[in-house]
Amino acid sequence: MTAPIPRDIPDLPAIPSPPALKPAPVPATAVVTPVRRPAAAAYRLLIAVVAAAGVTLELLLGDPSRALSHFAIQSNLLLALVMTFSARRAWTASRPLPGAVLGATLLYVVISALVHHLLLANEASPFSLTGEAAPTGWQAVCHGVLYTVTPIAAVLDWLLLTAPGRLHLRQASTWLLYPMAYLAFCLVRGELLLPGTPGRYLYPFLDVGQDGFKRVLGNALLLGLSFYALAVLLVALDHARPNPIRHRGKTGFRL
Repeated sequence: MTAPIPRDIPDLPAIPSPPALKPAPVPATAVVTPVRRPAAAAYRLLIAVVAAAGVTLELLLGDPSRALSHFAIQSNLLLALVMTFSARRAWTASRPLPGAVLGATLLYVVISALVHHLLLANEASPFSLTGEAAPTGWQAVCHGVLYTVTPIAAVLDWLLLTAPGRLHLRQASTWLLYPMAYLAFCLVRGELLLPGTPGRYLYPFLDVGQDGFKRVLGNALLLGLSFYALAVLLVALDHARPNPIRHRGKTGFRL
């Protein structure tokens, strides 16, 4: 015969909560060994040297103050700096540079190359500069380096030596802040220089003295939309392309 069930059940002791997990004292590098990439480091250092050499040659051949005002010169200076730091991190097996920095640098050098080849060096373009004296000698070498060699090298580094999926759509609009600031710089610079000054406006599609502000702003709007579309395309390709640097990291565990 079973005992009767009491009417008043005494309070049960509280169930202790599980202890909070503490951060593991073992660093991630003890589990996954960092991988040095000397080939990538050497290639990126080569890009940095070539970009710096092209900029230096341009400064020596022309007016340094005017040369430094060009978008291609500024973007190649940025490329040389970013590739130097990226090469060091690949050599020391450190964490790579943020994707936002790499994406912005890639976008700017590609923009400078496309503007040069499609608008300025294209005879069919309304902004073509082919009617002027074509660069020769070292000037032609400099143009080839800044507008063709370094942009192609930067694209190859992105496609073949950089992990995919690091660019994001929200970064595309942020990358356009620098081109917008550059547009303001070009317009203010042109207004400060006296009319008739050679090279008052750095690009024919920004020549307010010839086309007026309304048309120049229209040109800037079309270029800005094109740059944003290019940034979105880079993000889409970054998420669609395969991973060229898959590594099977060795762990400290054996089964």
